[in-house]
Order: sequence, then structure tokens, then C-alpha cells
Amino acid sequence: MNVLYEENGSFKLGTVLAEQGASLQVEAPHGKRSKIKSANVLLRFEGSGLQDLLERAEAQAAEIDIDFLWECCGDEEFGYLDLAREYCGHEPSPLEAATILLKLHSAPIYFHRKGKGRYRAAPAETLKAALAGLERKRRQAEQVAQWVEALERHELPEALRPLVPELLYRPDRNKLETKAFEQASAATGLSPAKLMEACGALPSSHDYHYNRFLYELFPRGVDFPPVALPPLPEDLPVADVQAFSLDDASTTEIDDALSLQELPDGRRRVGIHIAAPGLGFAPGSPIDAIARERLSTAYLPGRKLTMLPPEVVERFTLGEGAPRPALSLYADVDPHTFDIVATESRIECVPIAVNLRLDEVDRLNESFLAGQPGKDVPFTEELFWLYRFALVLEVRRGKVDKVDRLDYSFHVDEHDRITIEARKRGAPLDKLVSEVMILTNRLWGKLLDDHQAAAIYRAQGDGKVRMTTIASAHQGLGVTHYAWSSSPLRRYVDLINQWQLLAVVGGTPPPFTPKSAELIAALRDFEVTYAAYDTFQRHMEQYWCLRWLLQEEVRTARAEVLRENLVRFVDVPLYTRVPSLPELPIGTAVVLEIEAVDLIDMQVRCLYKKPLQDQQETQHVPAC
Repeated sequence: MNVLYEENGSFKLGTVLAEQGASLQVEAPHGKRSKIKSANVLLRFEGSGLQDLLERAEAQAAEIDIDFLWECCGDEEFGYLDLAREYCGHEPSPLEAATILLKLHSAPIYFHRKGKGRYRAAPAETLKAALAGLERKRRQAEQVAQWVEALERHELPEALRPLVPELLYRPDRNKLETKAFEQASAATGLSPAKLMEACGALPSSHDYHYNRFLYELFPRGVDFPPVALPPLPEDLPVADVQAFSLDDASTTEIDDALSLQELPDGRRRVGIHIAAPGLGFAPGSPIDAIARERLSTAYLPGRKLTMLPPEVVERFTLGEGAPRPALSLYADVDPHTFDIVATESRIECVPIAVNLRLDEVDRLNESFLAGQPGKDVPFTEELFWLYRFALVLEVRRGKVDKVDRLDYSFHVDEHDRITIEARKRGAPLDKLVSEVMILTNRLWGKLLDDHQAAAIYRAQGDGKVRMTTIASAHQGLGVTHYAWSSSPLRRYVDLINQWQLLAVVGGTPPPFTPKSAELIAALRDFEVTYAAYDTFQRHMEQYWCLRWLLQEEVRTARAEVLRENLVRFVDVPLYTRVPSLPELPIGTAVVLEIEAVDLIDMQVRCLYKKPLQDQQETQHVPAC
């Protein structure tokens, strides 16, 4: 006795060896023995030929007209043997029965399964819709195949051209265009960006990376909407000072300026003057909506995307030549001990005498380190005194920076030529500015806390830095309060805190309450956006480091071992892994050979040559 049975969704044949109750012991044509349930048996028959019965049944089933078979069924549920008898006109042989069973089972859109060996013909409308769906899928598959063939020839189909950003940066895998593009990428062995480059759809490697940033964070573009300029505040008192700012040459958002006065009693009054856009527009205004959406200025080598429209920045930046609206913090300082004996905050107009640029006054750093004020720079005496004040502030915070590290500045000219300049961290002028700003953010953070005015603080505890609305210490800086308030033209958090400070200083109710939903939402969104901007800035700095290697035709380079096979280049802030690097102590200086630079995938392939014995032994050798 032989049986045709179903197991795990497929049909099998076997010879019955034994039958006990509801189970059978069967032997397959290839000799394997199995125990099956009697309920899974669909046909019992005598005879031989099991070896190829199903193969012959499948071949005959392929010849049956499925539409004719469907028309023979009627509307009622039926068993496959009943249909086989009607179709064949006689009691079907095992081969004929198996043929009908396989045909029914292979056409689920024509025949809906109702149980083991039982089916029902699909209703006409249901079948029509299903067939239309199959035809649609067939046409779609043909279309995808055509697109894939074109992409493999490095031709971009017109239908895919409007979707280039989406395909590169946020592909929708439900779309046929995405399926075709990914299939072609796999077939060619090219990354999506490399395939798009091969098809001539990437204007440049720089645009590929920059447009990703715009696609993800500026989906509506970088242009500002039209907006009415806010009026400048009137009737503000004019401070009796001559202030000066200290910024990079490219800075247009001059948030802060300084002044220094000698008081009649011999004390020094340090003035810290912060631009006050918060006097020109309020929370909920159209300009606020723009700032709320951008949340920060984004800095990239060669360009920046400001938080506020340029005309608004121009109106409130602390540009030289005229009094500018400002929120000022004055600290009266003992000239001998540098103790702060009194502080006061004022809303006023501050005369800005000059905007000093770091590249023009950088020579003062050496003079200050030598204990001399320097010459031929406006306000050099004031700067030197403020530097000495900054040193005391740093020591009293208990966080003296003794790390001899470098910061790098990236300058890209109109011809896309990159210049990367190293600057030792903690240079006197940098320390002067940073310590005064830390003082400002500390004192104003405490002022807001003392008046129980809501604020956004930057806190650090257990090594974790976070934004919070609860006044908390910043252990990394060694201060009890730290509320970003010194860059309201560039950071939305600072702008919020400025609105709160203006209310406290002016004696009016602050616009945000401690449990304000708007305040919490702004804090959360700022953290996410600020981190995204910072990540992209570092990404583009790596890109321009690679461009520098190509520009300077660097063939060998100096590097320092950080760990395992990770190294840091000496001349540019570039990190990479070198698989050929032997096991060397951390900090070992090595010479690398530059084998290839990939601006699309952002990689540099290097080969370890030898330890660095002489700092001059590597040089920029033109590529062969």
C-alpha cells in the first residue's frame, strides 16, 4: 500500500510499512522512514512507480488550462478527487489524481484551500482582481529589470533622476525605483553613492556630503522666509565705556564684547557686553519661529548656516563704530587680588570701538606668555589685564587646563582650496575669552536661580553633560551654575535665557515658567539638533582633511598610534585605521604611505612604513 500525504506544506509519497491507530510508518522512495498522521494522508493506492510519480504529475499539471479547470468547479467547496473524476471522466489513476491535486495547490488565486485536499473556486470578481494584481506585478518586475540594466550600464533612468536625494539619503524600500537601484548596486558591487557617481548624477563629492546634511536637517532649504526687521530698542542708556570684541576673521555674529574701566577707588570694572536680540523680538514672533526651527548656527568649513536671518544678525551684532543694544554684566574687581567684590547687570547701548580679529592680534599670545602686554594693538593694556584676570578665574575654578593639545581652523577659499591651521589650545587670547564667558554664564545662571526664573542650564555630573531646567553644577568646569547666555545670536538656548534675564533685570515677569512645555520642548529639540550639527561639522572636517591630502599631493605622512591599528595624523586632525600597523606602544610616531583617498566613502588607505625617527623625514611628494 502506498500513500500520498501532506507534510509541512508539501506533498510526499511513501510505502506503508505499518499502521497503528491514527499513525502510519512509511518508507519514502529514497529509503527514509517516517511516522506520519493518518489525517495527513490524501490518497491510498497500490502499485509501483513512486520514484517519479510526483515529477510526472507536475509535468502533466503544467499542461492543464487553469482557466478551464476553474470553470469546471462551480461555486461549492469540493474535494480534489471529486474534481479529478469529473475532469478525467473516470476514476482517476494515482498519477491523474496527483496531477489535479498539484494543479489546484499551485494556483491559490484560482482555488482557495478549505482543508486538506479540499478547495473552493475563487469568486469571479476576486479572481479578476487577483489576476490584475499579478499582471501589475509582472509589469513592475519588467520595469525594475529595465532600470537595473540601465544602471548597470551606468545610465540613470529618467524616472530615477528626481529621486536622487531620496535614493542616496533616505531610500523608501517600498518604491520600485529603490528596489531597482539597490539591485543594481548589489549587482555592480558599487555603493549607492559610487553607483550614482558612475551614472554622472553626483556633481561633486562635496555636494554629496553637504546635500545629505541639507536633506536631513534643512528639508525646506536654507533660504530664510521674508520677515520684517525688528525695531531697535529706543531710550536705552548709553554706557560710558569703549568696548572691543575679539573674534575670528569670519565671524559676523559678534555676540560678545569687553570693556575695562578704572574706578575712582582703584578697582577695575570689567564689562562683559552680550548682544541683545531678545530686545528686538519676543517668543512667538515670526523671527522667533525661524530661530526655534534652526536652534543654532551650523558651522562648516567654508560656510555656515546662521540661526537668524543675516539682516537680523546685522541689526543686533556688536559691530564696531556705534552704540549697540546689549545686556551687560559688570564685575568690580580688586586690582591686587583679582577678587570680584560686586556685580551688576544692565540693559543698555554699548559703544563698540573696534572689532579685533584673532588673526590680526595673534602675536599678543607670545607677549602675554612672556608677561608683557605687547604693542601696536588697540586695547592691548586692557587685554593683558583681562588675561591675568582670566588666569586667576581659571585657578579658582580648580580646572586649570594643562593639556597641550591643538585646535584646528579650516579655511576654504572661493576656489575650494583648503588651508588647515593648527592653534595650541589654551592660548592667552583664547583663555581670556573662554574664562570671561564662563564667568558670565555662571553669574547669570545664578542670577536666574536666585530669582526663581526658569532657565536652561548645562550641567555635568558623573562625567555626563546634559541640558536641564534645574540649576545644577557643572563639575567639568568647576562651577555651581552654568546657563548658556553669551551667544544669543548663535544658539537658541542662549536666546531663551536672555529673554529670562532681560525680564529679571528689567523687573518684568519672565516669558517662560519653570514648567513651561515650550521651554522643555526647546531644550529637547536643541540637544538633538545641536548634536546633529556638531556631528556633521566633524564629518565635513574629515572630508576636507582628505581633500587636503589630495591637494598637497601627500604620499607619506606622519601619524601617532592611539590604540591597536588606530592612528592620528600629525599635520591634520584626521583619524584612520591602518591594518598593516604592527603592535606598537601608544603614542609611537610612525610614517605612513598614502595608497588611496576616497572622497565619497570618506576613507584613506594607508600602509605602515616605519617608526618616525626624524620629524623632517616625511614630506609631501607629488603623486606618481
